[in-house]
Amino acid sequence: MSRITSIMVDGAVATEENAANKAAVFAKLAQMAAQAYNLDPQTVLEGLDERERLGSTGFGGGSAIPHCKIADINTPIGLFLRLETAMDFDAVDGEPVDLIFALVSPAHDGAAHLRALAEVSRMFRDEKSCKTLRGAADHEALFALLANSDERDAA
Repeated sequence: MSRITSIMVDGAVATEENAANKAAVFAKLAQMAAQAYNLDPQTVLEGLDERERLGSTGFGGGSAIPHCKIADINTPIGLFLRLETAMDFDAVDGEPVDLIFALVSPAHDGAAHLRALAEVSRMFRDEKSCKTLRGAADHEALFALLANSDERDAA
């Protein structure tokens, strides 16, 4: 499975959350960004909403990659949310979404944003990775699955 936590911290993973709609998901992700990365939740929320208005970030296969760029950071950061009940996300394949990886990148670094987006999309294109994420017991197990092997071994 692809390892993507070079852009994450342990507190940026949540499990078993239910959401009524995209607005609730984005509000939860913004709250997680505030807690895990000390970012302004309103800035993150506005960025995610603005990007979503351009078109759904529902990636397909039950996954979504909402993303945005903000001025307050120097490196991309990630947030992962696994929903207990899949929800409509206007995904490209019409399937409901239960795996959500939000990417927040520096406003000035498009290349880093694209590299991180590609890494996350590779993970979500792999059915085995998605199945493994869905089967993880809790947020600690999810983080371990997402963790960079070097970071895991150092911990």
